[in-house]
Amino acid sequence: MNSTVLTVIGILIAIFIFGIKIGLGCGFSNAGPRKIIAVAGSYFLLSVLVGSVVGNFSMESFENISGLGLGVHVLLSLLLIGTGIYTQKKWNAGRDVSGHTFLVLSMPCPVCLAALAFCCMLLAASLELSGLKIGLLVGTAFCISVLVSSFGFKRLGKTPESLGSVMLLLGIYYLLGAMIIPAYMKTKQLNLVALSGDGAGVVPLSFSAMVILGGFLLGNVRSNQ
Repeated sequence: MNSTVLTVIGILIAIFIFGIKIGLGCGFSNAGPRKIIAVAGSYFLLSVLVGSVVGNFSMESFENISGLGLGVHVLLSLLLIGTGIYTQKKWNAGRDVSGHTFLVLSMPCPVCLAALAFCCMLLAASLELSGLKIGLLVGTAFCISVLVSSFGFKRLGKTPESLGSVMLLLGIYYLLGAMIIPAYMKTKQLNLVALSGDGAGVVPLSFSAMVILGGFLLGNVRSNQ
């Protein structure tokens, strides 16, 4: 299996993971099939649009835009945490607001847009296809992953309280990522890390994975009480 095939597979897996994140918002809320299809359709159209124009941007300009990612991560994490608390509070008070708050988790955000543009750029360079074809490919993968994950999570029968927990969990994850990754990179530059090579990234990734796993376990314990 050559590097081009591996690149395409890796990008499609990344798109599927983003689709699962979006599906969590749709599946754990009271959003009906029409809203879910509308969200999936919006990502399809957005992918086609991004794929069509991504050829007009150089990697240098993309790096300049992505340099704002730290501030966006912090703002997004605070928004997710606040919305998650609000969703849970209203649900415990007898009011379901998940039909509106799920949009914070499911609708396109700057992080998703940056990842979407980067995926289109990599695919265009790997497959040597036109921007429109790349957009159609990415949009189809996005749309399928959103629909499958959304209706799959619907079958779990979770309440909006679970949606609030997911928002809190992802908000904390984004916030930790915004704090840990820059600090880790600075430490690495100062040669204060004993690890070297590709294995060096295991430390922050493992810590983040532990936070995510702990959050899900805590959520399951709370739901069973």
